[in-house]
Amino acid sequence: MGVEQFASDTWDVVVVGAGPAGASAARAAAAAGCRVLLLERAAIPRYKTCGGGLIGCSQHHLPEGLPLTVRDEIDAVTFGLRGRRERTMRSAGRCKMVFRDELDAALTRAAASAGALVADRTPVLAVEDGHGTVTVRTAAGARVRARVLVGADGSASRIGRHVGVRCEQVDLALEVEVPVGPRTADRWRGRMLMEWGPLPGSFGWVFPKGDICTAGVVAAKGRGEDTKSYLREFLRRHGLDERVPVHDTGHLTRCRRPDSPLARGRVLLAGDAAGLCDPWSREGISFALRSGAWAGEAAARMVRAHDEAELRRARGAYTAAVMTTLGAEMRASRRIMDLFTRRPGLVHTALTSVPPVWQRLDSYLAGTATIPDVLGTRPARAALAVAGLLP
Repeated sequence: MGVEQFASDTWDVVVVGAGPAGASAARAAAAAGCRVLLLERAAIPRYKTCGGGLIGCSQHHLPEGLPLTVRDEIDAVTFGLRGRRERTMRSAGRCKMVFRDELDAALTRAAASAGALVADRTPVLAVEDGHGTVTVRTAAGARVRARVLVGADGSASRIGRHVGVRCEQVDLALEVEVPVGPRTADRWRGRMLMEWGPLPGSFGWVFPKGDICTAGVVAAKGRGEDTKSYLREFLRRHGLDERVPVHDTGHLTRCRRPDSPLARGRVLLAGDAAGLCDPWSREGISFALRSGAWAGEAAARMVRAHDEAELRRARGAYTAAVMTTLGAEMRASRRIMDLFTRRPGLVHTALTSVPPVWQRLDSYLAGTATIPDVLGTRPARAALAVAGLLP
C-alpha cells in the first residue's frame, strides 16, 4: 500500500522499519489506542540476512499465539575452535530456527491486526523536527507527519543518524542459505554449530532449517577479504560449498556506545537503529523485540502527554528501561567479547569442559538466565582474571 494518500494526516505514531523492533513498536502503540502508520522500504515479506535463531528470551517476547513456522528446534550445540577440538553439548535451551522473512511478516501481520496501517515499498529519505510533530519524507516525495516517530530502520538507520547514534563496534557478517540433501539435513537436524574463527573476535555458525542450512561468519569490519576467505574455508570444511546458495549476502552489525542517545525530541530508536545488539554473539532479535515493544508503549505515553514535562518523563522512562536491562546485558557481553578476542581457546575450554559455564549459557539460550548471569559464574570470573579483565 502506498502512503501518499495519507500524507495530509498527522499520525499519532509513525514507525519506520518493519523488522522485529518496528513491528513490535507498531503493535504496542496500536494496542494502546494510537493511530499508527508502519513504513517499510521493501516489499513484505522481504529477505533479511540473519541466522534466524530464536533464543528463549526472543520466544518469550513474541506475541502470544503468533503463527510462525519453526524449521527446527535445537537440542545440541557443537563448539569448535578454528576447525579443531569440536565438542557437542546437549542443550535444554530449545533454540527455535526460523526464516527471518517469515518471522518479520508474521510480526507485521500482528501489528496490522492490532490496528496499525502498514505501507511497504516506502523508503524514508529524511526526517525533520517540527513544533509538536516530526515529519518524514519518503522516496515518492510524500511528507508524513507524526506526533511521535519510532526509528527501527536497521543498522544503517537514517533515523539513528538523525538522533545521533554512535557505535563502538561494527562487524561484517557474511551468510549463505544453502539447499542440502537428506543425508546432510539429517546430520544437522536438532544441532547447531558455533565455531570460533581465525580472526580476532570472529566465529562461524551453521543453523539447520530442514532442507536449508543457514551458515555464515562474522568478524570486525575492515578485514573484508579475510572474512570472505574465512567463509569460503568454513563452508568447504563443513561440506556446504557444493550447491548454489539460495541467498548469499552480507550486512553490518553495530553495537552502540553506552553514552549514545536513544531519543531526541519526539523521536525514539529501537533495535538495530539504536545499536542494540549483543557484542559477543551479535544476537539482535531479542534486543529488537524488547526495545520495540517498550518504544511503542513509550510513544503512546508521549502522544497522551499534556505538556513538555510529561513528554520528557515518558521519553526518559524508555531510555532508562533500555539502559538498565539491554544496556546491562551489552556491558556484560562486551566483557565476554574482550575475553574472547584475547583468549578464544580459554573461552572454548570453559564452555566445553567446565559444566557450570555451559549450564549457565544453556540457561541463557532457554531464556532463564541473562548474559550478566553467565558472567557471574566463578569459572567465568576466573577466566576474566586470567585475562586481566576484572575491574
